Amino acid sequence: VCFSCPPFSSRPQMVDLRNGSTVTEFILVGFEQSSSSTWALLFALFLALYSLAMAMNGLIIFITWTDPRLNSPMYFFLGHLSFLDVCFITTTIPQMLIHLVVRNHTVSFASCLTQMYLVFGVGVAECILLAFMAYDRYVAICHPLNYAQIMSQQVCVRLVSSAWFFGLINGILLDYMTFRGPFCRDNHIENFFCEAPIVIALSCGDPQFSLRTIFADAVVVLLSPMVLIVISYARILASILGRASSSGRGKTFSTCASHLTVVIFFYTSAMFSYMNPRSTHGPDKDKPFSLLYTIITPMCNPIIYSFRNKEMKGAMMRALGRTSLS
Repeated sequence: VCFSCPPFSSRPQMVDLRNGSTVTEFILVGFEQSSSSTWALLFALFLALYSLAMAMNGLIIFITWTDPRLNSPMYFFLGHLSFLDVCFITTTIPQMLIHLVVRNHTVSFASCLTQMYLVFGVGVAECILLAFMAYDRYVAICHPLNYAQIMSQQVCVRLVSSAWFFGLINGILLDYMTFRGPFCRDNHIENFFCEAPIVIALSCGDPQFSLRTIFADAVVVLLSPMVLIVISYARILASILGRASSSGRGKTFSTCASHLTVVIFFYTSAMFSYMNPRSTHGPDKDKPFSLLYTIITPMCNPIIYSFRNKEMKGAMMRALGRTSLS
């Protein structure tokens, strides 16, 4: 590990469009301007956050899939949400950690395409799954007598499968729109991973059609699940306010607050990255929001759910107790 090495700063000249050359690799310059001591600090920080996110999400996956006391649709969805978070954070952070300790920040065309596909696919699947989780809370609170019948195991499996299916199919469309044209301009990506709007801006010709398509896709992918979430929680709120028991209201609010917190974190950062005009973007604005939805949100999800849920805390204590005894 060479933290004392100077930051990689040799920028090749922009390729002349007249010579017919095309870009075959990209250079990620997310933290290129930082000093060596800052690189070391960032490496330690991101490694700690990544390790914490993997450990916490891994623990939730384990206990929701093995503890019989958590055999309910809510924890079934929560386990899959943690699995999506593990996949999501693994597509970006390990590469960033490697780039923080080596001078070569280049990624091949195929690697960039694959990373972007995984980010798109997993991110869209998580958007849809969060909407299904809101619907699950609506059925549990507003239709408790029919909850087991409406949210049967087969229905839950179909909902999770549809989230994965639409996510992976959507990733193919967005990948095609991003890489459909040749790249013969500057190959420097002002971020720590291959993000679609930044990559499109490097392509030859007019990128507006691809940007508009991705914007329209983001509107559908982000706003459609959000509409379902808003409707679900509006009906939940109406049902809660109609109850006389204050203790019942408090328990219901506590259960829903965890999911709403996760939704706000994830959707706010994703909307800024893919639904804002590119004129309002810049490295100083893009990177904080990219860090929010690629690192902070996957790390916070298990913490939010575990610390606000007595059943989750009890299951974690039982799992850790079994591990220590063995």
